[in-house]
Amino acid sequence: MSRWRALAALAALTLTGALLAVIPSTAASAAACATAWRSAAVYTSGMQVSHNGRNYQAKWWTQNEAPPGTTGVWQDLGACGGSTPPPPGGTCNHPNWTAGTWYPAGSIVRYTNGQYYIAEHDNPGYDPIISTWYWDPYTCSGTPPTSNPPTNPGGFVVSEAQFHQMFPSRNSFYTYSGLMNALSAYPAFARTGSATVQRQEAAAFLANVYHETGGLVHIVEQNTANYPHYCDSGQPYGCPAGQAAYYGRGPIQLSWNFNYNAAGNALGLPLLTNPWLVQTDAAVAWKTAIWYWMTQNGPGTMTAHNAMVTGAGFGQTIRSINGSIECNGGNPAQVQSRVTRYQQFVGILGVPAGANLYC
Repeated sequence: MSRWRALAALAALTLTGALLAVIPSTAASAAACATAWRSAAVYTSGMQVSHNGRNYQAKWWTQNEAPPGTTGVWQDLGACGGSTPPPPGGTCNHPNWTAGTWYPAGSIVRYTNGQYYIAEHDNPGYDPIISTWYWDPYTCSGTPPTSNPPTNPGGFVVSEAQFHQMFPSRNSFYTYSGLMNALSAYPAFARTGSATVQRQEAAAFLANVYHETGGLVHIVEQNTANYPHYCDSGQPYGCPAGQAAYYGRGPIQLSWNFNYNAAGNALGLPLLTNPWLVQTDAAVAWKTAIWYWMTQNGPGTMTAHNAMVTGAGFGQTIRSINGSIECNGGNPAQVQSRVTRYQQFVGILGVPAGANLYC
């Protein structure tokens, strides 16, 4: 067939509407990648994400199931990617970052905010703006910063962005600023030992807090039937706020009149007579949790702080909080829940979990 006759035939097909049925569009470029999937994010029907170079759309509510998943929640929309436009004034042309992709040190990616990042350490696809130990911002001139910026102005090893990633469904009462205001009560908290140990302690504390509050959702103990049981009338100061006033509150679910009395004395707060401060003032709530972590052995043999800074391990923090109720086979499912959350949080902070995870 001559070139002219081929063109005429093509035109005829176009006029009859049959062109798309017989000639595939091989020249079309791959679709642009949607925002990268993140394990902590909640997705509802119709929301789109990208993962490992493909776009997916959620069919219903989902969280923490990486596409393509196993439940059928994700609809595969096909490959995505291709070249990405460089930012104004630059010449970068690096691939889009994808959660769950292995990146060796030196890898350069373009994040969803349009900026570029370089992997300072090997990592399995950690978020560049969350796991700042693994990633550094990268300029198109090819000159990365000489060091990581501080995670926040106060020097705490958990940035506000990381805090939000850890607790995506938290109650608005549990503010990051409240946590920052509480840190001055115990300056050694998450500031003892190496940078790795500091991050491990912060992750351990927040993992236990997550477990105690359902992800910082609950401010007060949910089982109201327990409320009258937390008054030890044998104490010389009794229960001046009332028989049923000393139920669990705050990030560590502080309970019992003797704990409110001791925490109040240590912090200079009238918690024995006004235990409700723990559920109405975010900074007070965080202070009581850090007080317990730093000073109380509970049913264990050491404080949770000492467990983390001496290398005794995360398992001993569980023992200091709940003892044989969970440890020594008391409730292995609850122990595993805490350990799993701790492993997730150290991953966000970019450090290993360490040894002795179980009790």
